[in-house]
This record gives sequence, C-alpha cells and structure tokens, in this order.
Amino acid sequence: QVTLVESGGGVVQAGGSLRLSCVVSGITITDNLMGWFRQAPGKGREMVASVPSSGPPKYGDRVRGRFTSSRDNAKNTVYLQMNSLKSEDTAVYYCHIPAKNDGSSAYWGQGTQVTVSS
Repeated sequence: QVTLVESGGGVVQAGGSLRLSCVVSGITITDNLMGWFRQAPGKGREMVASVPSSGPPKYGDRVRGRFTSSRDNAKNTVYLQMNSLKSEDTAVYYCHIPAKNDGSSAYWGQGTQVTVSS
C-alpha cells in the first residue's frame, strides 16, 4: 500500500516561513516525479511545485521565488520550504505522485493545512 503523509503545516504570520514534509511509503520516490499542490477554500487545486527525479524543480507562478522544493531519496521524502508567506498562500497543501505512462496509479497525501494570518 502506498501512502503519502504530509506534515509541517500550521498557522504563521504573513512574512513568515514554514517547511512541509511528505514522507512516502510503499513506493520508492527515486524514479518518480513528485509534486506539491494546494487548494484554498472554494477554489480548484493549484500546482505549487513539480520535482523531477533529476533536474531542477518547476514552480507555479504565484510561488516562484518564495518557495523551494527538494527531495531526499534516501529518506523517501520530499520537502517544500515556504518563505515570505502571504495570506493568499492559505490552503491545504497536498503531496502527489502522478501516474506514469506504464499505467501505474497516481497517489495523493491527505493534505496539511497552512494558514497565513495578516
């Protein structure tokens, strides 16, 4: 069974920082593209970061320059460092493994709440 468990969310003041972690079990992340998404109340799910198995991550327009994602394959864990947080960053943040062309499944974590107070 594949599980993705996010942690590190919480309440922070505008301008502050948080670091989210996503621990994966049941599958190795080494050869997998990893992703971070978020969903604010009443809005659709938005891509935050895409972390390839090799090469630099890509970021959504609204977080580029403030958020940084990294991976530790030895720990089967992906991180999202969020700096200069804004009230509009308030959302539930999800870790994601997309499906591959070989027919493998996509996986999502349960999400972690990030609330930025102004």
